[in-house]
Amino acid sequence: MGTLQAIVIDAMDPRALARFWAEALEGYAVRPYDDAEIKRLAEQGRTPESDPSVAIDGPGPTLFVQEASEPKTVRNRVHLDLQAAARSAEVERLCAIGARVRDVHDDFTVLLDPEGNEFCVVDPAPGAAEDA
Repeated sequence: MGTLQAIVIDAMDPRALARFWAEALEGYAVRPYDDAEIKRLAEQGRTPESDPSVAIDGPGPTLFVQEASEPKTVRNRVHLDLQAAARSAEVERLCAIGARVRDVHDDFTVLLDPEGNEFCVVDPAPGAAEDA
């Protein structure tokens, strides 16, 4: 049986979208570039700023934001759900760093990341603290 290694997001600008997701997710950060990785990129004629696949590490699965050859044009087939104790405050925070609201429902809000990928902010599970 397989185990989840990473979640991969396509992007026109992997560095910028990686920075958004690193800031959006608690405990996540763009993976620092060590000398070996910088050398590997240089052999491809790239630098960390033009890396076609940027890793974001944190307490859960690694996220990779990889370069896409065309912009997103249709709805995602898979999306992330972020749980927040105070959904409205979290939506406001995410919008301040580049997300935008697509639509609001009773117990979740659909947002778009800076490249238009859908994701949701959901209320806590029943019995947890209510949205402020």
